[in-house]
Amino acid sequence: MATVYEEATHPSRIGWELPPFYCPFEQGLIHPAVDEIEKRAIAWIDRFGLYPDATERAWGLATHSADFTSRIIPHGDVEPMVLFAQWNYWAFATDDWQDSNTGSAGTAAVADHGARLIRTVEAPGSGLLPPGPHTAALEDLAARTRDMLTPIQLRRFTEGIRDWVFGATWQTANAEREIMPSLNDFVAKRISSNGTRFTLTWCDVANGIDVPGDELYSAPVQALTDAAGFIVSCDNDLFSYNKDDHMVPWEQNLINVLARLHDCTPAEALPAAYALRDRTVTLFVRLREQLGREAGEQLGRYLRSLEHWIAGDLEYHSRAPRYASPRNRNALPVDGARFDIVRSDTPSDASVEPPPVPALAWWWQQLDA
Repeated sequence: MATVYEEATHPSRIGWELPPFYCPFEQGLIHPAVDEIEKRAIAWIDRFGLYPDATERAWGLATHSADFTSRIIPHGDVEPMVLFAQWNYWAFATDDWQDSNTGSAGTAAVADHGARLIRTVEAPGSGLLPPGPHTAALEDLAARTRDMLTPIQLRRFTEGIRDWVFGATWQTANAEREIMPSLNDFVAKRISSNGTRFTLTWCDVANGIDVPGDELYSAPVQALTDAAGFIVSCDNDLFSYNKDDHMVPWEQNLINVLARLHDCTPAEALPAAYALRDRTVTLFVRLREQLGREAGEQLGRYLRSLEHWIAGDLEYHSRAPRYASPRNRNALPVDGARFDIVRSDTPSDASVEPPPVPALAWWWQQLDA
């Protein structure tokens, strides 16, 4: 089934057929326990009553968070994956509140809620959030996460949430002031608002990956991590564009940022978005190969995990009803709706030079001469 939208709704600014995606990584991987993970995650959602009614529940399940988890972690341990899937369902609900256009989620509200959220994860039972199903679910997640993760993993996870909240607050402040950020500002913060380190902590936990800190936080590995996060963010911006194109002011995503930069329509900005994405994929491949030549077992597994994240996230986005039958055009999500994506063997921009974007250029500086 193709994408689904009611004919009476406003037309898409970029269309519904996306250009080919350059993704030179193993495709079609999914964890064999995906059905079990989904069943247990949904049972948890219903136990806490995370959604107030049947319609909100339908849209919450349309995120296909268990499918996302199972595609980006195709070989992990089931128990951490179940907990991560539950975190994803909860995070999507929070993200939708922050992205809402109701006026209830202003900068002050997002910053205040984020600070309380972070401390709740660090110290469950702190009593910082108002009582209700959402808070009860968070307290349960936080307590179980502390039981499952090592102190170092928990610190990484907490920093990942702090980074996510930081990015979300920055975006909310821009929207509140009706500011479309510059390209350089946008790409510098997009990795944070995408929850890159929130996600990668769970990938490592589920995969049993434990890269020594001196390696994990070295400049080349962090550049590769950021590049992967940016690629995934670009894909999210492409697939979610039609879902958010009703928002005023316009949603902060790569396409709209480039349209403003080049004084053109979003459709005309689409090739530039793909070019920046694909040039980053090329950089990722080169830097990943460089790091892989001398990588030990744990770093080697981390590099493969980043590839799984990029490829699995692309497949996930193409299949989730959240994007393929968006809420601003459908009363309910349509099961089976999907983007019929095409993959390319070559990048749309074959340049191996860094783009003229200072916030990204340091990734290319990590390549050997």
